[in-house]
Order: sequence, then C-alpha cells, then structure tokens
Amino acid sequence: MRTDLSPFPVDPAVLAAIRPMQNRDAEPVAALHEAAMGSSLWAQLGRRFLVELYRGLVDSPYFLGFVYEEDGVVKGFIAGSIDAEAMMSTLLRSRALVMGAAAAAGVVKRPQVLGRLSQTLRYFKVSDAGQDPVPAESLFCSFAPELRGKRVSGHINKVLFDDLLARGHDRVKITTEVDNEGANRQLRSWGFEPQGEFTFYGKKMVRYVLDLRDHPRVQPVSRHPLV
Repeated sequence: MRTDLSPFPVDPAVLAAIRPMQNRDAEPVAALHEAAMGSSLWAQLGRRFLVELYRGLVDSPYFLGFVYEEDGVVKGFIAGSIDAEAMMSTLLRSRALVMGAAAAAGVVKRPQVLGRLSQTLRYFKVSDAGQDPVPAESLFCSFAPELRGKRVSGHINKVLFDDLLARGHDRVKITTEVDNEGANRQLRSWGFEPQGEFTFYGKKMVRYVLDLRDHPRVQPVSRHPLV
C-alpha cells in the first residue's frame, strides 16, 4: 500500500448528484459510451446494441453501476461488477437473442467484428494470465465534456470503490490501453499498481489492481442496493 496518498476531498454537491444506475438510464448511458468509446468494438455495433447491453447489465445481480445527474440529465456514468466474468457470461447467455438482434445492423456494416466478438469471454483468462484473479472490476466510464475540472470522475470512482469494499472486496481491477496516457496517469494517481501487459482485440493492454484495504481514499460505504 502506498503511503503518499491523501484522503479524497469530497464535494457534497457532486456526491449528492451520483446515484445507482437504473434501467431508464440505458439510453443516455449508451450515448455517453458511444461518444467516449466510439471506435471500440462494442460501440461499433451501434447505439441500439449499447442500450440493450446496459439494460441487461442493470438487471444483473453482479452489476454495480452509477450515474452522475444534473437537472435530470445523465452526464456521466461508471459501470463495474462484483464478478465481471460471471456477469458477462450470464448476460451473453440470457440476452443472446435480444443483443444479437440489436447488433445486426452493426455487423452488416462491419462484418469483421464477428471474429473479434467471439473472443469476448477470453478477456478474463487473458487479462488474468499469470496473476491472481480479481473478480471485482471497473469496466466502462464516460463523462460529458463540460464536466472536466469538476472532479466528477474521481467522485464516481470513489463511490464504486467504497461500495466494493463495503461488500467485502479487497481489490478491484481495471485494464486500459498501454498508450492511453491520461487513463494510466489517473490510475497511478489513485494508487493502482500495474500487474502485467496483455493483448486483446488487437490492442496492447495493461492490467491494474488497486488494494482497497486501508486505502486513505476508500471507505466501506454502500450507496447501491445490496443484492
């Protein structure tokens, strides 16, 4: 555990604008996902696919997601899980037909994505290769450009990490592209430790793990309905 990390300075107004993600948030969350990650594989399948993806995630007992809302408008989100592999496995089985139909238009436009999609569930084996598996994971997040400088991303990350610790998870995993300087810098500033690199979907990735125990910025507080 790093000893140079200071407690996170919480802004009560920002914290009050963060709430658990609900089914009704699927549309704005899909739009934010597409805006930030439009070149990613799942975003290439189209907005309709992303909407169905988030509808399925919200209904999963393994899912932990939060949104940041201003004046009734969702302007940011984070999507995580208490067991990401179990969540994705059950989601793809239970909603295969719905999500397949939603992805059809994207596949017609970009048939090459089918081969890469078949690798999806290999992500967990590849990213944890040679390491102790970490079930809890932060998977996706995105924020409207006007939120820059308001520290919303730091608050919503804290909310997710607090909730994971409250549920008994000692560690959380995040993976990102090796060349994503902003993400790598932010993760290191939180105390995440790099634990190896791997290749997935043709991209060079780095695996980060954060020890939540005794972390000065993380407290065992649940703000999401326990399942």
